[in-house]
Amino acid sequence: MSSVDAVQNNTLIQDSAYEPHWGLCLRPFENVPDPHFYVPSAKHETAMKRMLYGIHARKGIVMLTGEIGSGKTLLSRAVILKLPRSRYEIGLVSNPTIPDGEFLGEILFQLGLNSQGTRAEQLRRLNEQLLANYHRDVDTVVVVDEAQAIQHDRLFEELRLLSNFQLNDRFLITLVLIGQPELRERIARIPQLAQRVAIHHHIDYLNRAETKAYVASRLASAGGDLSIFSPSAISAVYHRTGGVCRLINSLCDLCLYLGRVAGVHRIRRSLVEKAAHDLLHRRETPNAWVMS
Repeated sequence: MSSVDAVQNNTLIQDSAYEPHWGLCLRPFENVPDPHFYVPSAKHETAMKRMLYGIHARKGIVMLTGEIGSGKTLLSRAVILKLPRSRYEIGLVSNPTIPDGEFLGEILFQLGLNSQGTRAEQLRRLNEQLLANYHRDVDTVVVVDEAQAIQHDRLFEELRLLSNFQLNDRFLITLVLIGQPELRERIARIPQLAQRVAIHHHIDYLNRAETKAYVASRLASAGGDLSIFSPSAISAVYHRTGGVCRLINSLCDLCLYLGRVAGVHRIRRSLVEKAAHDLLHRRETPNAWVMS
């Protein structure tokens, strides 16, 4: 990179930075699953308690579903942080679209095991690890995120077979399946798997009060407070996003940037509407969509 390009890139970074303007130590509305920004809304806390109960009680299969952008992935990362590594060995499969023959190998890899060999060798290796963990008083947990993206139902059958790893009085592995509502529908079509789902919880979108608390909590985690947004601005955020966490993040982040560019020191409804128009409307496209 030339010195001219380096200067230009640095200028672009400085132009996009809004944290100092608002007195923030970092950006509060990034759409990444950073547990630091987990917001304990009533809906998310209920879901967390259900998931933790299923894991602590070794219920075999736990399922969490929710609409797109409802905060499932962030919640799952927050749950994982609640599980002490001295008591739990955790494997996280975040891309379940891998080919059929590699799915079991991916689970082994995420548990730190050798993923090579035949299926029989892989299963034997997994069984040995589960028993070793049992004798060390360690529970094994496998989290499958975006599980609705599993391409073939035979992979769900493979997950069901993993729940067969058990002793007379307990499961040796807990499977946590996380996905969109269609995950629930797909599993319902496989009775032998559906009957093994001991805990199932569904996350709804946030209501108006929860949206306000969500914005306040994210700002507080970044060193700010809710006074950055006027009450009417918060109402507009809820109206334009419908309480979808991912859309709230995108809209509020753009508001903070546009507010810094405009040199204002409080975000009001008019700025939220402008940001929503830029972000959520695509009038040029015949199939334009509007979140309202």
